[in-house]
Amino acid sequence: MRSRWFVMTSIVLAVLISSIDSTITNTTVPHIVKELGGFELYAWSFVAYMITSTVLTPIAGRLSDMYGRKKVFAAGMIVFLIGSLLCGSANTMIQLVLFRAVQGIGAGIMNPFPSIIAGDLFPVEKRGTVQALFSGMWGISAVLAPLLGAVFVEFASWRWIFYVNVPVCIAAILLLIPYKETYVPKRASVDVAGAVLFTASISLLLLLTVVDKGVVVYALAGVALLAAFIAYERKHRSPLIPLGLFRKRNVTWMIANTFIACASLFGTSSYIPLFMQEVRGHELFVSGLPLLGQAIGWMFVSVPAGKWVVKYGYRRLLVIGNALLIGCGVMAVLLNAGSGFVYVFTLMFVQGLAYGLIFTVTTIGAQELVGQHQRGISTSMQFFARNIGTAVGTTIMGAYLTRAPDTMTGMHHLLLYGFWTSLAAFAAGLFIQTARAAQTEERPA
Repeated sequence: MRSRWFVMTSIVLAVLISSIDSTITNTTVPHIVKELGGFELYAWSFVAYMITSTVLTPIAGRLSDMYGRKKVFAAGMIVFLIGSLLCGSANTMIQLVLFRAVQGIGAGIMNPFPSIIAGDLFPVEKRGTVQALFSGMWGISAVLAPLLGAVFVEFASWRWIFYVNVPVCIAAILLLIPYKETYVPKRASVDVAGAVLFTASISLLLLLTVVDKGVVVYALAGVALLAAFIAYERKHRSPLIPLGLFRKRNVTWMIANTFIACASLFGTSSYIPLFMQEVRGHELFVSGLPLLGQAIGWMFVSVPAGKWVVKYGYRRLLVIGNALLIGCGVMAVLLNAGSGFVYVFTLMFVQGLAYGLIFTVTTIGAQELVGQHQRGISTSMQFFARNIGTAVGTTIMGAYLTRAPDTMTGMHHLLLYGFWTSLAAFAAGLFIQTARAAQTEERPA
């Protein structure tokens, strides 16, 4: 039992630093650019992190199936620690972009492990509570990160937004040492060529979300390499991503549902603070508080979701979750310049209910609908779908915002897009067959 809670504390710390790091840079990079110069590389400090963290997620999940959770998770934290040290010591924007890529590699390896290890340690009916704990860390970071960023910039140095990760990483690694892993890995050869093809293809396709020139070239090259990856994986004895995974109907439609749901309204968390500042005139701290409503809604449904899956099955809960997402979309379309704090907070609360239910149920499904030796890759593919969907949705919303004559018009257009896409997410959820997760006995520490 002690071993279990040691690793849970380690995981919570890892989630906290990863979530804070993803948020704190949004408010501090403008200050960094002023000191280091190289404004033309401003966006790439985010892009480098986003691409490497997204690409590494399924690779890390597959490696954990082959070599065990503890080793790969620890390796991710070490890389993240090194990346944080390098970012804090950067003297040019080029260095910062390169070091953010290293940090993103560590984050990409770490990110799926809270859910993967929770799937090993806890029975289905308790897993929702654990997922709620992780979600709470993201809610805390939404409020804490802007404050920390402001304090570091004002009273110390922007470099501390990266250096602060170091002691937390060390503590998380030390807490992981006593953990006695229950999962027995299934050793296989590493699919190096598959990893290279996958990394290159997804990186090129993700570049479509940020580049203005050469879009067709990047798209064609990305699709060609992705096709080559799929063809290669079909023949490999130990593929990076077992294509047989997608022959499981529920798993495939859960991945599709997650992708479309994230492409619809998940990106609004990047634009609601802008609405609060530009349209409503609130200060930085107040503008981020509605995101706390999302975290509260998320935790509210995540805690009992595990028991609900056992009782009601996947399909019914995902239909409800996607219906809540449509309700959120309706509220979002009705948002106007007169909408006050309570309305925006409630909107984000409903969104939290929707995503809390969708993410928790699909995560449990990804783990319970496959064999134990595919649990890592199946779980990480859910995270991969979330990341890709969020990147696509946020990019489309950003395009609507930048092309609009004013902020409020742009918000209306991007939220209208989110509403229509939420209908597609609901349709995808209907293809999931009714199934219940088996209630399991308490797992050993």
